[in-house]
Amino acid sequence: MARPRFHLAFPVDDLESARAFYAGVLGCATGRETQHWIDFDFHGHQIVAHLAPEECQRAETNPVDGKDIPVRHFGLILDWDMWEDLAVNLTDAGADFIVDPYVRFENQPGEQATMFVRDPAGNALEFKAFRDEAMIFAKEFPKAETA
Repeated sequence: MARPRFHLAFPVDDLESARAFYAGVLGCATGRETQHWIDFDFHGHQIVAHLAPEECQRAETNPVDGKDIPVRHFGLILDWDMWEDLAVNLTDAGADFIVDPYVRFENQPGEQATMFVRDPAGNALEFKAFRDEAMIFAKEFPKAETA
């Protein structure tokens, strides 16, 4: 194993809808599964959709750049070209965007593309890309608007 991989388990209310989104729309390969859960290969990371309808609920939000960003979310940092391709694929698939694809801090240090979508169970996912990957963990970056 060249690098650690994360494992994330999350609730869904319908396994076939989860399969359609994660395998169909996002292109994640499936792994093991039972009648209660499905493993997905999320770009080398293991995520597991567990059937738990009672756990599916909308996350609280915080304002960022004048948008309501779900506090509870997960996602990936992609290469810029991969992010652009995914934005097109999600748009074409009629994804439930929480925040449409856009670029923050354009032409500034920390320039990043971001978008938020909901899976069919309401889980929030963020996909982002940085022009300069050195900015991923930068301690300072441009101030974002909060309202």
